[in-house]
Amino acid sequence: MSSDEPQRQPGDGPEEPTARPSEPAARQDGPAEGPAERASRPSDPAPGGDRDDRAPADRAPGDRPTPPKGTPGAPGRGTPGPGAPDGGPSTQQLRPLGRPKGAAPQGSPQGAPDPSTQQLRAIPPGPGQGQGQSQGQQHQGWAPREPEQGAAGAAAASVAAAPGDGAPGDGAPGKAAKSGKKKRPKRKGWRRIFPTWRMVLAGFIFVVLLCVGGFTAGYLLIDIPPANATATKQANVYLYADGTELARDDSKGMNRENVPLSKVPKHVQHAVLAAEDRDFYGESAVDPKAMLRAAWNTVTGKGKQSGSTITQQYVKNYYLGQEQTVTRKVKEFFISIKLDREVSKDDILQGYLNTSYFGRNAYGVQAAAQAYYGKDVEDLTVGQGAYLATLVNSPNAYDVATHPENKANAEGRWNYVLNGMVKEGWLPSADRKKQKFPMPKQAKGAAGLSGQRGYVKDAVNSYLIDNKVIDEDTLSKGGYRITTTLQKPRQDAFVKAVDDQVMSKLDKKARKIDRNVRVGGASVDPKTGKVVAMYGGIDYTKQFVNNATRRDYQVGSTFKPFVFTSAVQNGSTTQSGTPITPNTIYDGNNRRPVQGWDGGQYAPANEDDGQYGDITVREATDKSVNSVYAQMAVDVGSDRVKDTAVALGVPEKTPDLTASPSIALGPSTASVLDMTEAYATLANHGQHGSYTLVEKITKDGQDVALPERGEKTAVSREAADTTTSILRSVVDSGTGTAALAAGRPAAGKTGTAEEDKAAWFAGYTPDLATVVAVMGQDPKTAVQTPLYGALGERRINGGGYPARVWAQFTKDALEGKSVKEFDLELEPGADVPVQPDPSEGAEEPDPDEDTGGANGGATDGATGGTADGGAADGGGDQGGQNQGQNQGQNQGPTGGQDQGGQTQGPTAGQDQGGQTQGQDQGQTQGQNQGPTGGGADGGAADGGAQGGQQGALGGLTQGTTTGPRGRGGD
Repeated sequence: MSSDEPQRQPGDGPEEPTARPSEPAARQDGPAEGPAERASRPSDPAPGGDRDDRAPADRAPGDRPTPPKGTPGAPGRGTPGPGAPDGGPSTQQLRPLGRPKGAAPQGSPQGAPDPSTQQLRAIPPGPGQGQGQSQGQQHQGWAPREPEQGAAGAAAASVAAAPGDGAPGDGAPGKAAKSGKKKRPKRKGWRRIFPTWRMVLAGFIFVVLLCVGGFTAGYLLIDIPPANATATKQANVYLYADGTELARDDSKGMNRENVPLSKVPKHVQHAVLAAEDRDFYGESAVDPKAMLRAAWNTVTGKGKQSGSTITQQYVKNYYLGQEQTVTRKVKEFFISIKLDREVSKDDILQGYLNTSYFGRNAYGVQAAAQAYYGKDVEDLTVGQGAYLATLVNSPNAYDVATHPENKANAEGRWNYVLNGMVKEGWLPSADRKKQKFPMPKQAKGAAGLSGQRGYVKDAVNSYLIDNKVIDEDTLSKGGYRITTTLQKPRQDAFVKAVDDQVMSKLDKKARKIDRNVRVGGASVDPKTGKVVAMYGGIDYTKQFVNNATRRDYQVGSTFKPFVFTSAVQNGSTTQSGTPITPNTIYDGNNRRPVQGWDGGQYAPANEDDGQYGDITVREATDKSVNSVYAQMAVDVGSDRVKDTAVALGVPEKTPDLTASPSIALGPSTASVLDMTEAYATLANHGQHGSYTLVEKITKDGQDVALPERGEKTAVSREAADTTTSILRSVVDSGTGTAALAAGRPAAGKTGTAEEDKAAWFAGYTPDLATVVAVMGQDPKTAVQTPLYGALGERRINGGGYPARVWAQFTKDALEGKSVKEFDLELEPGADVPVQPDPSEGAEEPDPDEDTGGANGGATDGATGGTADGGAADGGGDQGGQNQGQNQGQNQGPTGGQDQGGQTQGPTAGQDQGGQTQGQDQGQTQGQNQGPTGGGADGGAADGGAQGGQQGALGGLTQGTTTGPRGRGGD
């Protein structure tokens, strides 16, 4: 080491041009090393030291290390002073400095660092290092560093070499300079799951750019197309199961008459806006918020919604199709935006009003005004316009003439429209209060759909729409080939049975009430759930409403079997804890308050206020005793009864299907087809599968997917089969004996709606489940009416005409098929007869009293006979004179003259009564059941008059026992 040069002291002359004034020059001892020496020198860096190990090729041109003082070409520098550390080279390091722009390196040998770009930086000594340490044990000195960038690098170098930070001559070790930015710690644990804000921001920007790009591309690429070819509407073709044509919905083009907006009254325009898009004039063509809301509601199960503005709906109707595809929605979106920029709002509204579908094959508001009210659109009232606006949302659901059961929903939607008009300032509140629901006129079927064809077409369309196979707008465009499950021979047999048993006996000129008679029927194969026949009415062009699918008539006592089924299914007991079986005894007296019901007092009346006393469930089913089944509904739990009915096939949203004791009496208004499905489940041993009307459907040769039947166990086999056993008793000896004419083992139940507005018979064989209903409806007002006096009968009940139609149809429909017996598995105790309680036996007669004459004739005979038929029916006269010790005659006169006992009186009396039953039941049933009267269902048809005529036979006849049934829906 050379010590010839004195160390530079403070106050010496200025630094060389290459040195920065603000930084003291660093010290370098010894001669500069050439490339060869550096390559051969062993590497011994001190802790914390840095050195430049870059090869010459890695350095930038002119980036050369500054040669130490005392060597050729090096700037003159003094030698270290006494205060300098001995290990100077180990504590100092070259640091790059910026060179003046355009300056060239000077005085440096080739490959050496450029003095103008290098500077020595102090490096603190490592641990254990101090003065006197040998140079070989210390860090190699003056290692070049990477050039700093810009002024920031120069400033950092100044700070690093400032006095007090280890500059030569201050006698203190220098502080280590920071070698760059501090590294961010790595994300650990749960933090690694979540993206950083930089990632989120980048993703958001990407999505925005993607959306902007997509929108731009869509707007530029999608043009407004020409109007679609709706005028060339195709027909839907309906086929029988064997492929023969059943019906053709052949509308010769669209039923449409375009009108200018000026012809549409303002209140009609506002009604449509209130119903469909109240912000139409102030909003853009699309409403993203509404679309998102509709998508959310659809995904979360709150109902399928379109979220479309009127502009979008118009584009769909006029330019595109009704298909539910993403492509169509994208086109609709961009065409709507373009159309809104090119066409006025009035023009869009006019097009919308002329293209919307209103039902009844009416396209456009003008055609709808004619179809529903028989007038031009400019003559519509406020209420009528609001009703047409209601239809736009769902014509099939809100046409109250076609679907009377939906009137409540239609009125609710109608009120929504009117209230919206008031809210928007389009209708004064005073005028709103004056509005009354405007019933539309009855619809008329197309001439090409006469007979049963139109009913079938409507039923099939409803099935496809309700099951979301095809939406209503798409189906109305046509082009579908639909193979139904209906079998032509059985369909013809149903029509013939109704004609023979009902229609041929109507005399509309002599009896005005005969004009109100309607008939509905349906038949289902229990094994497959296929509807094999349907009767909707006398003629689709005369009676437009399908009586097989309407849901507005009470089902009456045809609901009672579901109560018993639920009792067996749930293992229910009576209030006293007795298991409910066909032989369980109930109190059957009239207006008996139900026990165990906390919803208030409920004491239903039996039909004609019949008093039955203690009676078994089987007998109560035969006679349709209301008081027994109301109590049973409470014992089982009315909520469980409802659940069982729904499981069997009754729609859960059936009107008036409420969980209360009255549910047993059938106030609900399920359709004939609904009840057929439920009874088919009983026939199928408790296995339920939704009915189906469609076997196959195609369009343009391509199959359309149909819903699967999805058969499952609704109730246990024991529950279904035990119910079948008591329903067989109804046919064999109860209110449904007319069904025996089918010549097959059968089970069934009769039912009568309130005020005798409808009479039902629901029954089944092992092969076929069929329900028939006779209904009363005014042909002009569509109001339901009682059927008193219809068909020349005092009253119409389920055991009469409905059971006769059922029997004839079933016999013809199963002709040629082998007779099958029911294969039943009953609940325990179902076939065990009940032993009478000796303490409740009949009172011993007074030996001095003529029990037959006094009790039978005077007491019971007078009650039954006088009330329901008097002496003419064998009441007072024959009750006292002919009966003697037996009182069977007491039951004969209870029927009065209801049905004309010529048919069933002899059968029930002679065939089933006989010596045994007449003698056994003469004493007990004469006293207990005589006074009940059978005006509702008994009558002559069931043994009333005939029972009176058989009075001379004493208690030997059993025909009288069928007379006194209660009025509980039958």
